[in-house]
Amino acid sequence: MARLSASILTADFRRLGDQVREALQAGVDWLHVDVMDGHFVPNITIGPLVPAALRPVVDEFSRAKIDVHLMIENPERYLQDFAGAGADLITVHVETCRHLHRVVQMIHDLDVQAGVCLNPATPAVALQEILPDVDLVLVMSVNPGFGRQSFIAGSTEKVARLRRMLDDIGSNAWLSVDGGVKPHNAAEIVGAGADVLVAGSAIFNKEVSVVEAVAALRGALARD
Repeated sequence: MARLSASILTADFRRLGDQVREALQAGVDWLHVDVMDGHFVPNITIGPLVPAALRPVVDEFSRAKIDVHLMIENPERYLQDFAGAGADLITVHVETCRHLHRVVQMIHDLDVQAGVCLNPATPAVALQEILPDVDLVLVMSVNPGFGRQSFIAGSTEKVARLRRMLDDIGSNAWLSVDGGVKPHNAAEIVGAGADVLVAGSAIFNKEVSVVEAVAALRGALARD
């Protein structure tokens, strides 16, 4: 069964702790924290204080991880801050790292798992040399910066291509997909080879409760 990672980008920040606890109680496996700087992407979100505040909530659930997704320039400047805030995984973009191997090693040196992310227009081959060194590969299936976007056609084939690349080298790295994940396409994405589905507005929205939303995603996967 694929892991579900709840992106807090679309959560109600007035009661963020309660919503995160609801999601984890409903069966979400991970917490996805999007960090944006207003430079690499056209939005500004949060810093290390938020994952640090959520760490005690996540610790109530033994399976749960905090995956911090750094959509920022010069991410190496902030790795120690987010590791200290309780991140289990830190994911950086290939597009922002001039020396990607060095950044991945810096993350590992902090005793944190390292992920690398690709924007929609960045080809899968851009990760070929770094794949043996990472713990997670994240495929953006929307252009990063905002929640509530639609899944970009062609992303599923990119997932399948990366799945083959990971399998060819015998990698145990997770293959994660972020952007436009909904019940109607979740099974197709997992069928292409994804291990982790990042969902924001599919979990945190005003139409249904968090419990109902998670059940809908799980149900879609179970029907496949």
